[in-house]
Amino acid sequence: MTRRIALVLLLCLTVFGCEGDYTIYDVHPPEVVYVDVPIKVPVETPGDGGDVWVDSFEQPFSVDGVDIVWLIDRSGSMDRFDQAVIDGIGQMMNALPAAGWRLGITTTDHINTTSVSHFPLVPGDTVADAELIYNSLSNFAHREAGFDALHGYLINNAYNQSWLRDDAALLVVFVSDEDEQSSTQFTSYPAGLQEFIQWYGNRRASVFMASIVNVPIVESVCDDWYSPNDIGDRYIDATNAFNGVVVDICEEDWSPGVAAASSQVEPHEEWPLSYTPIEDTLIVFEDTVPMADTDWVYNAATNSVEFLVVPYEGSLVEIGYVIDYDAGDDDDSAGDDDDSASGN
Repeated sequence: MTRRIALVLLLCLTVFGCEGDYTIYDVHPPEVVYVDVPIKVPVETPGDGGDVWVDSFEQPFSVDGVDIVWLIDRSGSMDRFDQAVIDGIGQMMNALPAAGWRLGITTTDHINTTSVSHFPLVPGDTVADAELIYNSLSNFAHREAGFDALHGYLINNAYNQSWLRDDAALLVVFVSDEDEQSSTQFTSYPAGLQEFIQWYGNRRASVFMASIVNVPIVESVCDDWYSPNDIGDRYIDATNAFNGVVVDICEEDWSPGVAAASSQVEPHEEWPLSYTPIEDTLIVFEDTVPMADTDWVYNAATNSVEFLVVPYEGSLVEIGYVIDYDAGDDDDSAGDDDDSASGN
């Protein structure tokens, strides 16, 4: 029936010219437009609530031994840190693997580092041995040029070639209460800084760095005010370029930072948490994939996650949890930056 009516209409238009005006409309199918509309979805977290925090780290690669160099500012203003330096070296010795490391001690004076001839500390040596070497460093080695000093120590010191190993990893620790002031190899800023970073990065297949320096005043725990010129900006920038560890020189206890610096050279089997978690909110990711609950365990005594299955070398490990403020963690510390959902 429908077909017959259509034919009649067509015939009318063609043969008889049917009276009246006719308009033919071009009808398109409706266009569908997809629009993203943000919505807020409440997410319930177990426990009593609180800020969500994520501690993260990149799992280091195993190394076949590590050569370590502490470069220490021996200018007069550093005298008050003498015991802290000795304790810090001792803490690193205790935190390092049982074998495979060598630890040299020198100054940030690039003239002095080309001539020092101390055989490094090795497993079995004691803090007393470290103190003997430290006390033998010249007090006249007052230059604060850590980058130039490291260059001289690694390249221009013939004695050091007897113990430095090309196939070992390299960890450098700078200690100073003033900024880096190289004037020979790595002078200008920021070009000199970038030149140093490139040069150091090419020293070994695996390189690591730590700096124990004056941090920005707003972050420092120093009791006495110091000049902004004393902040170790170049040391901090270089250390950050290698994802290293920066320690406030005014901290009474350097051991957490020193231990973190030491742990850079071996895959982590345990990771300390920044805050106390509500335990049943803990979740661990390896390269964004949740790890099985049987692969790790939370140790409340040390407030750390221990890995029963060690994450793969080079993987990104993230540990998320809700902060338990009832345990005494400071609420302000997690939210000052409006970024309480991330951490390092």
